[in-house]
Amino acid sequence: FGYRTSAFSEGWALYAEQLALEAGLAPDPYDELGILQSEIFRSVRLVVDTGIHYKKWTRDEAIAYMKAKTGMSDTECRVEIERYIVWPGQALSYKVGMIKILELRQKAMDALGDNFNIKDFHSAVLDHGIPPLFVVEQKVDEMIKEALNS
Repeated sequence: FGYRTSAFSEGWALYAEQLALEAGLAPDPYDELGILQSEIFRSVRLVVDTGIHYKKWTRDEAIAYMKAKTGMSDTECRVEIERYIVWPGQALSYKVGMIKILELRQKAMDALGDNFNIKDFHSAVLDHGIPPLFVVEQKVDEMIKEALNS
């Protein structure tokens, strides 16, 4: 496709973390706590990016929100907020990508029932480079159609 889309690559990274949780690969409660803290951080990023670029929050409003919701230090919050100011929408791409991949997996599971194969789903998602999410959806739809016709 000639370009990199962060919604796919970052979304896949978060999806892979979700797979690890589903597989029970966070045996230590502290591991699970760390994962949940990361989930809070990523969710706060959605709010902050939208606050800055849509609601016209000031830098200080965004920092205060992030600090209150994550417990991060002032310095950590400032660094993050500076990044979101200069790169609109990038912070959103992580969760948007993960949510889309999870939606597509559920769509395939619903369509295929007992014939759903996670390896086939992952191949449909991963075998085409780093495409835009609409292309990933097309490939998953093709996988579903082929599975139903076989």
